[in-house]
Amino acid sequence: MQKHKDFRPDRVNAFACDITSEQLTENVEPSSVDIVTMIFMLSAVAPDKMPLVLQNIRNTLKDGGRVLFRDYAFGDLAQERLMSKGQQISENFYVRGDGTRAYYFSNEYLVDLFSKCGFTLEEICVYNKKVENRSLNLVMNRNWIQATFTLNPAGHVSPNDQHDHHTCEGKEDKLAIDTSQKKTDSKEIDLSVDFSNMFVTSHYLDEVQIIRITAKGHDFKIKVVAREYQHTCKLTGLMLWESAQFMCSLLAENPSIVAGRRVLEIGCGSAGICSMVAASFAQFVVATDGDEESLDLLRQNTSSNLEAEFLDRVLIRKLFWGNEDDMKAVRELSGNGAGFDCIIGTDVTYNPDATLPLFRTARELISGKGNGDSESALILCYIQRCVDEDSILCAAKAQGFRLADKWINGVHESNGIISSWFQGNDVCSAFRNVTFSILYFKV
Repeated sequence: MQKHKDFRPDRVNAFACDITSEQLTENVEPSSVDIVTMIFMLSAVAPDKMPLVLQNIRNTLKDGGRVLFRDYAFGDLAQERLMSKGQQISENFYVRGDGTRAYYFSNEYLVDLFSKCGFTLEEICVYNKKVENRSLNLVMNRNWIQATFTLNPAGHVSPNDQHDHHTCEGKEDKLAIDTSQKKTDSKEIDLSVDFSNMFVTSHYLDEVQIIRITAKGHDFKIKVVAREYQHTCKLTGLMLWESAQFMCSLLAENPSIVAGRRVLEIGCGSAGICSMVAASFAQFVVATDGDEESLDLLRQNTSSNLEAEFLDRVLIRKLFWGNEDDMKAVRELSGNGAGFDCIIGTDVTYNPDATLPLFRTARELISGKGNGDSESALILCYIQRCVDEDSILCAAKAQGFRLADKWINGVHESNGIISSWFQGNDVCSAFRNVTFSILYFKV
């Protein structure tokens, strides 16, 4: 925030604070604040520390000051998934696959929590949004809670205050975009299942920054969504993920992975750095993503970074996993519909609902024989998030893939296919702060 072009220290006080153990009043004058916003923040705090957080906030508020609250509500789809996976820590409190925590609030719990800390409830609403997944014939319920609390003078709590408020259970959120009416009958997956769909989203192509990516023999200047806009950007393809940078370096160090082959990159997003490296060695590359906005930025990145001879080897197409028309159009690009010799995907296994369509799409597009003496391969590089290894392998097997080699969290066989990619280079040391996994599949 301090590095933002519009940051003014005379207008904005930005500082780091562990609100569960450090005092806000060390950086903010006591009893000086009119409004505190708590937007998807308290849910990350352990329940036993929530009163400490509210006391900390209370010390900064003026009498009559307000807290504007928005967070996860009891019964949300994500809570049901975490419960089914045995990731519950305590009542309504869970750990996600990436280690972060999430609490799901009921009206009663939230009102009681704030009232015990000297706040009066003004309004509380539970908003509902239904996200439809036609391919799985599911309607997914997203619930979140929104409330306004006022600090009582001298922290006084009136018993009557806690019952004199307006509630709006089940209200439809005006701040969220409901796209359920725009669905078609195609087998497409709605991936908007995280909290970003609780905010209005817009076009971000005017809010880009240029970052420099270097790999052996390659130097790219890539446009991506500026970091300060990424936290509310619903389109994951407009960002550059670590796994793509890691795989880009591996391809640059090991051109034999794609040399002379028909290469398909799935879910490449707007950066396309793996496709651009592959274009230097492959017969040709088809770079795909399911989002048109990401593809627009991808076209800009490839045209500004590749020389004409390599740019001609890269075809950019829309590919929504599971969409029959998209798959047919992309397969025709492989040469008489023969399929691709090498399919690459980086950080494409983050969503449980998309895993099966991902492998179904890859199976439809991969060549059964390969090019020359080498067998066709599907290579996935990722950081484990919400989908575990067993789920990935199960979906792969169901679509006719077999695991030929794996490199899980930096652990691999010393004489495997993947381990050979790291011989004679320092790719791992360049990414030593991030733990990656690679799965190498054959048909």
